[in-house]
Formats: sequence, structure tokens, C-alpha cells
Amino acid sequence: MFDKFREECGLMAVWNHSESANLTYLGLYAQQHRGQEGVGIVSYSGSELVPGDGGFHVHKGLGLVQDEFENYDFDVLPGHSAIGHVRYTTAGGSRLANVQPLLSEISKGRVAIAHNGNLINADSLRDELIRAGAIFGTSSDTEVILHLIARTPNNLPLEEAVIQGLQQIRGAYSLVFLFADRMMVVRDPGGLRPMCMGILGDSLVFASETCALDLLGAKYERDIEPGELLVVPRGGKPQSFFPFGRRQESPCVFEYVYFARPDSSVFGRNVYPVRKRMGEELAKEAGIDADMVVPVPDSGVTAALGYAQQAKLPLELGLIRNHYVGRTFIEPKQAIRNFGVKIKLNANPDVLKGKRVVVVDDSIVRGTTSRKLMSMFRKAGVKEIHMRISAPPTTNPCFYGIDTPAREELIASTKSVEEIAQFIGVDSLKYLSFAGLYRAVGAKEGALCDACFSGKYPLGTPESDGGRAQATLFAEDS
Repeated sequence: MFDKFREECGLMAVWNHSESANLTYLGLYAQQHRGQEGVGIVSYSGSELVPGDGGFHVHKGLGLVQDEFENYDFDVLPGHSAIGHVRYTTAGGSRLANVQPLLSEISKGRVAIAHNGNLINADSLRDELIRAGAIFGTSSDTEVILHLIARTPNNLPLEEAVIQGLQQIRGAYSLVFLFADRMMVVRDPGGLRPMCMGILGDSLVFASETCALDLLGAKYERDIEPGELLVVPRGGKPQSFFPFGRRQESPCVFEYVYFARPDSSVFGRNVYPVRKRMGEELAKEAGIDADMVVPVPDSGVTAALGYAQQAKLPLELGLIRNHYVGRTFIEPKQAIRNFGVKIKLNANPDVLKGKRVVVVDDSIVRGTTSRKLMSMFRKAGVKEIHMRISAPPTTNPCFYGIDTPAREELIASTKSVEEIAQFIGVDSLKYLSFAGLYRAVGAKEGALCDACFSGKYPLGTPESDGGRAQATLFAEDS
């Protein structure tokens, strides 16, 4: 409904804990913002408590974590190890078969896998596998990874089989594998998607974001490194490998702009101060005389706070969000103008009437929601509207695990800033510059994947019409 980039996916894994599935559920609950279409947990008990399961136990469903696991009996998911996944569709459709973790049986034994990211060569690999006789049960690119591992020579050790399989894929991926006797955690060499490790007593916990560790009371230990394969064997110490060569690291900048929870740390930086600095930089670059700063909740709140403090303007909640709206609702038969936006956000005329307002948000995607919001501001009696965006214009789609519209649907790819301002109905519109964005993050310009703003894809783009990727890959060190 809202004109935002869709969430991606969230991973959770617990090793060596008697309540592994329950803790995995809590970690997924903390990461619900990363995916709201499906949720799944696979546990391993070490014994065939459920006939035919071989010690693996699965629960998956479409929808939110709290809905799918309401009044759930976690005794049905026994065991000291578990992995979980919250999903938004980035590859494959929204159906139960595509909900992860995927559980399969290969020559190396049973394995469950969960994936955050997207493979840019998944289609060509799938076509090649199908021609070789492979049978797919899902439309998810994650199943491609399972087939590649399954087709490695039978005499290969398990770690070598996983490495050989992963060496054939290109794209963004953080992965967790659960086998009967070990867990594996992997991050792609570019490090586009986040993954961290925590310690909870004698247990290890892995998650996409540190907010999941916080909920469990686990101590953050470190991030999984780009290109790292971490193997956690039963009864042994974790072993770390770097089998994929070196590549220029390019973590996703949009984790800081929008996706990650403000209280999380991703890629070694806490998100909250980064977003606040984005607002500060925006005020330095595009300040204007006004009466107040109003955030678009919740995405613009932290940047708006930084903008207001830098500009020495009051921060007012001129837009009020209804936090109790579900994912779907029944629209009235009688048409209500802008119903979809109003059910989540409403302008407060007593705060806004006669005021010159700076409205802060993190992005404008298609511009349709911003246009409706600005119409609400006008009807509330606002004197002037000055829109400020705490990131550069979004001009390009993401191919690395974030569901984005096609390029022609992104308003900034076809209209100038002045044309966008006219379309959404504001008196002025300014975006944060690239330099300001990188100052806020505290990174050297170009050190992050900013393809959605720059069009520079560090891992290339998906193959199409049988051709090779369009962008140049960074050279791997020998």
C-alpha cells in the first residue's frame, strides 16, 4: 500500500540451546520488519520424534510471525538447533512452497537452508539444471543453491560440497544451513546483506540484525565477515573459512536509509546515529526558513530529529500513524478519497494550520503516496510545504534482494527534482547529496552498494536474453 521499497528477508539461527525453536521465533519476531509475507522454522532434535522427519521438524506459514505462531506448542519443534526465516518475495511468488527454510534430502543427508538476498544468475542456472534433469518444487532461487550442492561429487566432504556449490552462484546472499551434525553460516564476498553472531550462555545465535540478539539477551560477538563460511560442528569449535576469494566489499546503503531497525547495528555501525546524521547533513545542505519539522512516520522520524536539531526548529508530529492497522483491510463500498493512506496516516490540522512545514522522509519511490500525503497537508491548512529526503533520488531498481519497482516506475528516473516537486504538490523539494549520505554513514564514497541511487551495480545485473551481466564485476584477488 505504501510507496516504499519492500522489505527483503530476515534470518535467525540458534545452536546448542534446549529451546532453540522458541528463541528462533523470538528472533524472527524482532526482525518482522524485514519480511511480512511468510515465516518458517526448522529444528533438529537428533532423534526421529516425528515419524518420517528424520529428526527434522518444520513449521511454515504465510503471514506475520505473531499470527502464525499464536498459541503455538513449541514442543512440536524440539531440538537444540533451529533456523528460521521471515520473507518478503524477491524471487519467486508468494506461496507456501516458497516460504523458507527449505528442507530437502540430498546425498549428503537432510539439509535445511534459509537465504537473505538474491542471485543474479539464478535463471540461467535453473535452466541449465532443468536441462540436466533437475526437478524444482519452488520458484525460489534458494532451491538452485540446494541443487548445485546436491550435484557435487559424492566423495566430497560436506564443507567442500557447499563451497563448490556456492562458487557457481553470483549475487547477494547471507545463508544459514542446518545439517544433522552441524550448522553453516555464509556471507557473500561483497557483504551486501548483513549477518551477525551472538553468544547466549553456551549457545550461539545468528541473525540478520542485532535487535534480535538484544531481545534474547545474547551478547553480540561479531559480524560474519564478507566471504566467510563459518562451520559449527556438533561437539566442536566453530571453524572459519574464506574459500571464495576477495572482492571489494559493498554492503547495502539502504540498510541504513530505511530497512534496518534504528536500534540495530549493521555492518559495524549503529543505525540510529547514522540516520540522525543524515537529517543533520540534509539540514546543512537544504535548510530553509520554516516553522516546524514534521516526519513521515515511521520511516522519516530519525532523520527528521537530526534535521530539526541542526536547523534549530521544533519537531512536531503533524502526521499521526495508526499502529494497529493490519496488512489488509476491507475498503468501504462508498469511495473515500485517499483511503489507503488515511487508514495508516492522518494529518493533524491543529498542529499544521497556517504553518510553514519541512516534511522529512527517507525516499520517494513512485511518488503516489507522497502526493496523497501532501494533499492531506494542504487540506489541513498548511501554508508552505518543503519536502526533504534524507537520501539521494532513487533512480534504479535493486537486483540484490530488495523488491523494487522497475526503473521506469521510479519517479526520479524519469522526472527532474522540480518535476517531482510539482507532481507531489510541494513548494520545494531537496534530496541529500551523495557526499552528505557518505558523511552521515562515515564511509568513503563508493564503499557501499548505492546502485539504487547511482546505477553502479558492484556485482553486475541479472542475465537477460541469454547475455552476460551488464555491469563490470570488481576484480577478485588471486
